[in-house]
Amino acid sequence: MHRKGFTLVELLVVIAIIGILAGLLLPAVQQAREAARRMTCGNNVRQMSLAILNYESAYRALPPGWDTHGTLWTAAILPQIEQGDLYNTLIFDETRGNWDVPTSPNYRACQQVIPTFRCPSGIELSPRDYNGIARRVPCSYKCNTGNDATADNHIDRFVVGTKSFETVELNGVMYGCSKTKLASISDGLAHTVLIGEARTNPAFSKDGNATDFWAIGAPQVDPCDCKGGSSGAEFSEAGGSFHPEVNIQRLRPSVSGHYMVVAFGSHHIGGVTMGKADGSTTFVSETVDIKVSRGVGSRSGREQVDFVD
Repeated sequence: MHRKGFTLVELLVVIAIIGILAGLLLPAVQQAREAARRMTCGNNVRQMSLAILNYESAYRALPPGWDTHGTLWTAAILPQIEQGDLYNTLIFDETRGNWDVPTSPNYRACQQVIPTFRCPSGIELSPRDYNGIARRVPCSYKCNTGNDATADNHIDRFVVGTKSFETVELNGVMYGCSKTKLASISDGLAHTVLIGEARTNPAFSKDGNATDFWAIGAPQVDPCDCKGGSSGAEFSEAGGSFHPEVNIQRLRPSVSGHYMVVAFGSHHIGGVTMGKADGSTTFVSETVDIKVSRGVGSRSGREQVDFVD
């Protein structure tokens, strides 16, 4: 009698073929998933950009990147992204509204996970105890302060002659206590960025600087005086500069940590998603000419801006 079955050689051949097919399929699946995550991130950027423009329509100015109370631009647009109930819990004064006091509703607001503020490709976005706030939630996006700042504070400026985030006036659209009107963006709304991605990783630190970016409020920013003084710190938690090239954290890991934390970046391959002042979004390549990327940072610099989506 002859029994039907596989020989050992045939079985090994089948296993090898299955392994080869799985090896071919896995990268395609990963690429499809990343494409979906990038699409979700782009939708987040678009929703926030439109929310910022709705804020400007209501208050006749774009929200400030941060204020003297440490309130960040992300808190200002909560009502415009259907988070009005959370916004109504915030207290905007120093007596009961400190960000790092556990009994304050502001403290609890910093613990809220808001999907709009989180890129699905982010790798270090789980809540963590940070800067006096337990289970503080990281943010994946930063506002555009311009292209003339190279550090948080004057003493850490990476390039001589440039500014820092504690400077009173920057050439972007949202910075300390700013009240930028759309009419003042003479470079054109389609050529000026409102917000962009941040390569968030609070676990990373260099030269005493962590790539930690957050939403709602920041204890270290308070008490910023918005007069150019040295009070307040960690403004990069909310804002980014186009002086460094995008994704500099990955492209030039040897650069100063002071310069690294002010840059825009992402965990996507090849570039960074940006939201423009006309409400549209664009994906800025990390290989774009530095003159072009700096051009989208200023509101009235007349720089070269010719990138396409």
